[in-house]
Amino acid sequence: MDAALLHTVADGVATVVISHPAKRNAMTAAMWRALPEVLDGLAADPAVRVLVLTGAGPTFCAGADISSLAGDEDPRALAVAAEDALAAFPKPTLAAIRGFCVGGGSQLAAACDLRFAEEGASFGVTPAKLGIVYPASSTRRLAALVGPAVAKYLLFSAELIDAEHALRTGFLNELLPAGQLDERVSDFARVLAARSQLTQAAAKEFADGRTDRDAYWAQQAAGSDDTAEGVAAFLERRAPSFSWTAGGPARG
Repeated sequence: MDAALLHTVADGVATVVISHPAKRNAMTAAMWRALPEVLDGLAADPAVRVLVLTGAGPTFCAGADISSLAGDEDPRALAVAAEDALAAFPKPTLAAIRGFCVGGGSQLAAACDLRFAEEGASFGVTPAKLGIVYPASSTRRLAALVGPAVAKYLLFSAELIDAEHALRTGFLNELLPAGQLDERVSDFARVLAARSQLTQAAAKEFADGRTDRDAYWAQQAAGSDDTAEGVAAFLERRAPSFSWTAGGPARG
C-alpha cells in the first residue's frame, strides 16, 4: 500500500491511521501536508467527539521519510504545521502507540492530549543524529509534557527509551500489556465521547495555557444546557445527553 493517512468515524470516534508500511509508517512530505486538511474536516464534523491517532500494523510512526523531503520544501515547517494542527484540534485526541514512536512520530504523539502505548514500544527524539535543530514550538511542547530535564535528555542524546521509561517520565498516560491496546483505547475513547465537550474544550485550552479565555468559556457555559442536563441526569440516575459541540478548523 502507498503512503497515506486513512481515517474513519464510528460511534463518535474518528480514527486516523498513519499508513506507510514500507518505511515503518514514516511520514512523507505529502502526508505532512495532508494532515492539517484531514484534521480540519474531522474538527468540523459534528459526529466526531474524539480523535484517535495510530499507526498501521506494528509501528506507530518511525519519523519522517527523509527521501521524500526534496526540493525547496522546509521539512521542519511541514512537520510543525501538522503538529500544530493536531495540538489545536478542538476535541480530545489520543495517540495509540505500538512499536516505534520516533522523531516525527514522537512529535505527533506529544501533540495529542493523551498517549496510550503497548508494551514493547520505543520512543525517541532524534534530530541530534542528523544535525537538525528541533523546532522551538516542538521543544516547548515536549518540555511541558515531560519537564525540561527529560526533554534535554531526549534531545541531547537522541537515544531511544522503552515504554516503561516513557511512562515514568510522563510521556505516556497508560501502558498496556501486549494485545490489550486496541480494546483499552476503544473503551476509553467511548468514555470521552460520552462526556461534555464543553468541559473538555475549556479544560484543554486552560491546560495548554490559554487562561485568558476564562471569560469566553464562562459565557459558553452560561449559554449551554450542558450543566442543567448533567445535573438532571445525575439526579435521575441516567446517562447524560450533552448538546454543546466543539467545532471549526483544527488551526487558528
